[in-house]
Amino acid sequence: MKDLLLVNPWITDFTAYDFWLKPLGLLSVAALIRENSDCRLHWIDCLDRFHPGLKPWRKSKPDGRGHFPKIEIPKPDPIRDIPRRFSRYGIPVELFLEELDRIPRPEAVLMTSGMTYWYPGVCLTVELIRRRWGRVPIILGGLYPTLLPEHARRVSGADAIVEGPAENSLLPLLRNILGDRSIRECDPQAFSHLPPPAFDLLRDRRALPLLTSRGCPFRCSFCAVPLLYRRFEQRTAAAVVVEIERSIERWGTRNFAFYDDALLLNKEEHLIPILEALGAKNLGVSFHTPNGLHVREIDERLARLFRRTGFASLYLSQESVDPELLVSSCPKVMPEDLERALCSLEKAGYSRREIHVYLIVGLPGQQISWVRESILRVRRLGARPHLAFFSPVPGTPEFLKLIERGILSPDADPLLQNKMAFAFARSGISPREFDDLRSLATEPA
Repeated sequence: MKDLLLVNPWITDFTAYDFWLKPLGLLSVAALIRENSDCRLHWIDCLDRFHPGLKPWRKSKPDGRGHFPKIEIPKPDPIRDIPRRFSRYGIPVELFLEELDRIPRPEAVLMTSGMTYWYPGVCLTVELIRRRWGRVPIILGGLYPTLLPEHARRVSGADAIVEGPAENSLLPLLRNILGDRSIRECDPQAFSHLPPPAFDLLRDRRALPLLTSRGCPFRCSFCAVPLLYRRFEQRTAAAVVVEIERSIERWGTRNFAFYDDALLLNKEEHLIPILEALGAKNLGVSFHTPNGLHVREIDERLARLFRRTGFASLYLSQESVDPELLVSSCPKVMPEDLERALCSLEKAGYSRREIHVYLIVGLPGQQISWVRESILRVRRLGARPHLAFFSPVPGTPEFLKLIERGILSPDADPLLQNKMAFAFARSGISPREFDDLRSLATEPA
């Protein structure tokens, strides 16, 4: 039996928070390997807030959210002048090294990655693995190598990278690396037929992520989802309900966070059957929507189902009330959609103060007056505005515009794609103006 190690690396950033954040892609890879091999899997999550080696840490909120442990580190040169502290989020390096010591030398290491500008955490993880085991093969997947493959090949230290969804390219790559038939041959698999993620590898399963669909047919100018997933795919309602029931039965999971990018799309055939089945079972759990919901799709029927099935945290993706910006950059919503959605949710029994509304800020060319008006509009409607800082994601239309205008260089360090770095250094909005917008969004009603 051959040993494989799966690693979720650290986050390096000005800010980070466990917003039901789990390495869902890596957990899915683990399930796929189990289904198609006899390899023994080992797991290290550098973002594990529940590691027993941590000193007493802040407790999670009842719904599963919480602060990551962190240590302040020097700011890298490209972002040295950003007036914010920079930290490495996750378990201490010493705990990571102890985790490596308890694992036999693996035949290969599989790593995931998040934002492109978190790559220093990836590099540190690779470096420490190399110190321990030398030239053990390291395979890197996730957002970073998918969006910046050449940078990942050049800088990360990994031996191979996987671009995009891993289900059809990782297994042949592993077969080649292992050099034998430890990995069985299998036909390409559709998203809807993949095995459930290997949640048993997690230390704490009281709150788990859900992914019922993948991709998004909308083409918002600032969004990378169409680059990450070429097609929009949905799982069957029955499979989603079974996954939820099994998690409740096996681990007592009480909170589930939908991480779909287009959860409400095709709702009559997808989400509504899921919610009707869950409502009939009266499971007594809570659901959350951290990725944001398409406001236009929320009507009275859907709102009643949300309420009946226990949707406790509702985040809506309004982005702005500037009609010109929405037409050019975010065609999935219009200004008048928000009030209709809030009315439907209120009729279903939600207080408007329970509803969170995402608003983008720092988008190139965005008028600060419209950001203020968007915040005030949300507040006048009784909901809670949340500012989402624009990050220039490689390959998106907004990123390409920034290169054309000379605001970003094509070979600029990915650290400059950090939402805080871009906001303070390149957006044209001053730190004082950002602080004023934040205050306006968060001050008591």
